[in-house]
Amino acid sequence: MQDSISFGLLCFTSFFTLINPLGTMPIFMTMTSELDVKHRNSTAKKASIIGFITIVFFALSGQLLFKFFGISVNSFRIVGGVIFFIMGMDMLQARLGQVKIKDSEVKSYVSDISITPLAIPMICGPGAITNAIVLMEDAATFERKTILFGAIFLVILITYLILYSSSRIIKILGQTGNNVMMRLMGLIVMVIAVEFFFSGLKPIILDMMK
Repeated sequence: MQDSISFGLLCFTSFFTLINPLGTMPIFMTMTSELDVKHRNSTAKKASIIGFITIVFFALSGQLLFKFFGISVNSFRIVGGVIFFIMGMDMLQARLGQVKIKDSEVKSYVSDISITPLAIPMICGPGAITNAIVLMEDAATFERKTILFGAIFLVILITYLILYSSSRIIKILGQTGNNVMMRLMGLIVMVIAVEFFFSGLKPIILDMMK
């Protein structure tokens, strides 16, 4: 029982830290600032569902797919770092909030950003994918597998609730507050991007030097 509780806490804390819904919220707010409440909530729902399905998919078949296609997690880190850096640069210059969407393009825009970058790589990034694969290896029993998937679902649910409530935060902050938060988060996202990039690049270079 004690072992199961410890494993459950490990699953929850590691996924919550890696997915970081509080860090995702400002980016979500700026990218959906031109949408109405209905479409903003729809975007949050789609991104959360896609993120959950992707994490579970990699947990079940991640190692097999990586071996089959010859893909390394370090490659995911490098690509994720590049995407994050570009996004952070846009946030720093307050460009993400300037996106204007025509009524006829709303559905297409919601579908696009709910898949990438919100679901992948923000909710389901290299860290979450790696964590799912590693923890799935440790989940030898059915009970542990149930705990793992339960923890993933709980973290994604919390992420959805945070994104869902972001529309109220937008009203409180206003456009100026939103821009200030976007610039501050842009710096943080760029730092995370550099960490992602070099944490993926370093092992590849070391392997090449051997």
